[in-house]
Amino acid sequence: MARKDLIAGNWKMNATHLEAIQMVQKLGYRLDPGDYDRVEVVVCPPFTALRSVQTVIESDYLRIRLGAQDVHWEAQGAFTGEVSPLMLARLGVKYVIVGHSERRHLFGEDDATVARKLRAVLAHDMTPIVAVGETLEQREQEITEEVIGGQLQAALEGLDPATVGDLVVAYEPVWAIGTGRTASDEQAAEAIGFLRRRVAEGWGEAAADRVRILYGGSVTPGNVAGLMAKRDIDGALVGGASLDPDKFASLVRYWI
Repeated sequence: MARKDLIAGNWKMNATHLEAIQMVQKLGYRLDPGDYDRVEVVVCPPFTALRSVQTVIESDYLRIRLGAQDVHWEAQGAFTGEVSPLMLARLGVKYVIVGHSERRHLFGEDDATVARKLRAVLAHDMTPIVAVGETLEQREQEITEEVIGGQLQAALEGLDPATVGDLVVAYEPVWAIGTGRTASDEQAAEAIGFLRRRVAEGWGEAAADRVRILYGGSVTPGNVAGLMAKRDIDGALVGGASLDPDKFASLVRYWI
């Protein structure tokens, strides 16, 4: 079955709620109705801007989807500073990034934590974007498949094939995030093809045909078309370039 492309912007720790309003409005102005028919567009602002961006999307009838950058695995409780999946769901959040390399490597999140968060997102009827990726040292040791395969297996263990088919996976080589270095089209396609085969082995061909797998890591308007030309790559998880509405719109309209 045909998989609809997905381009998601991860704004990270950038943009006040007022700046976020302007950014999503400008993005909405730059996209045409036909763009949304071809590509699902997602923006993931900081927690403090989610409500503001939700209001703009709904009041302007934009077809942009709202995403969050992280989540806690409990619905409520004494977890100072955390944001629960229930809170996100009530804000109209559709997608939640789990396991981003910055969460893994800067904040010490392990595979078990990522798995708990993924299941919390599913339990509240949102879609996880589960990120996997190897470090430069691991790539040089030629253990990329071992690393990303292990991360994927740990995140999806025990899920049924129908659920896995509805997920989004993002391959984000750690060495390419925010560095200006990008995996070549062939490197990205090779890793993503491996992930799709791993899904097929563990959850069946139907799930592998449905699951969307994105590439993330210094994606720009200059390199997105080559990446998107690869059969197994279904979109991009974009960092810095998503902060510029003009650049992000160009990424969404990668075929022009």
